[in-house]
Amino acid sequence: MVDRSASAAASRNAKVRKRRVLPAEVRVDDLMAAAADLFIARGIDVTTVDDIAAKAGVGKGTFYHYFDTKWDVIVALRDRFTAEFVARADAAVVACPLDDHTGRLSAWLSGAIETYLDRYELHDIVFHDFTHSQRRSREKDAVIAQLVLLLEDGERAGVWSFPNARMAAIIVFDGMHGVVDDAIASGQRDPNRLVKLLGKAFSSMLKA
Repeated sequence: MVDRSASAAASRNAKVRKRRVLPAEVRVDDLMAAAADLFIARGIDVTTVDDIAAKAGVGKGTFYHYFDTKWDVIVALRDRFTAEFVARADAAVVACPLDDHTGRLSAWLSGAIETYLDRYELHDIVFHDFTHSQRRSREKDAVIAQLVLLLEDGERAGVWSFPNARMAAIIVFDGMHGVVDDAIASGQRDPNRLVKLLGKAFSSMLKA
């Protein structure tokens, strides 16, 4: 005769053992995903470490094994957002021919705008404390550096002309950021339309 209670206990123990052998990166991903969902739904101040751990399906001790505070999770989410932004924009650019500089700028805009529209709620949470007192950040610098390389390639090819590549990159990035924010606020979130309008504007502005 099968001992049902013993079988159930064995099943529970197996599940516990399975959770315990999850790779560290999986646990970190689960905690970050849980935190992102809660921050967006409730706000940062209301969300507690207990809330994050419970949603991720881990104990509070597991949270503190990887993060000291919930603010450390925000920093990690900020880094991940920046890495995804840069990676998606780069993937779009790499898909274009090396000598199609206008097309590569348009591709960068496409990757950047689609990422921003997809993740703007998270963006607003993790960059909530950026003010004018923080006029430079490593996150923004990572994006500007990517744009500088793209624009300098076009300048060397004689497609564009500008007095300073970093200045031009900042204008492109901040201009894109402002236009997409306005589109989000107005509910007109068609990325193709935004890419077309901004691509035309920036190409005209940068034209040699």
